[in-house]
Amino acid sequence: MTDTFHTREFDELFLDQPIMGVFRNLAPADAVARATRAWDIGVVHVEIPVQTPDALPALRAVTAAGLERGRKVGAGTIVDVEQLEEVAAAGAAYTVSPSLSLEVARASAARGLPHLPGVSTPSEVLAARREGMLWTKAFPASVLGAEWVRAVLAPFPDQRFVATGGMDARNAPAFLKAGVRVVAVGAAFDDPVQSDILAEILRTPQQER
Repeated sequence: MTDTFHTREFDELFLDQPIMGVFRNLAPADAVARATRAWDIGVVHVEIPVQTPDALPALRAVTAAGLERGRKVGAGTIVDVEQLEEVAAAGAAYTVSPSLSLEVARASAARGLPHLPGVSTPSEVLAARREGMLWTKAFPASVLGAEWVRAVLAPFPDQRFVATGGMDARNAPAFLKAGVRVVAVGAAFDDPVQSDILAEILRTPQQER
């Protein structure tokens, strides 16, 4: 099960990358500016949610900027198969969803895009695992809580969680200590104090976080 397309790709993409940026509802120039701030402090991965078609220009702009830096950009809020052609054409390197849809996951993989599904229950984690997806997005993470992560990792110790939803520099350390592999944050990059905390997290060796 661990040797699947989704798991292999995310193991490589997210290797020792505890912070990623998620930038929603921004104009293309603003999305590029925020992604650039994230890249400048050491963040490797950025996701641009595309819950509506008018978010595609921001995705295209950020993927182009990322290409210049050798950075891969994901497309988020993928909830139906019809979105996949557009985000693939925009240059997305992977797809992210707030929920678990095996149809979307399979169609995304068929286009060469690893898929990160959203989960909020052990049953959803198990369903993702049966499809070979050991990387899942704990959403909404701030509502689920760090203890939820710790509890679910007890029966599924090799599950890799990305904590998304209500996350910032202040609560990221608790989730990383609970066993989350990656914490996704957004507006925190606009706050110099939080940016400094995130940069320190990025500099800290994994075993010390």
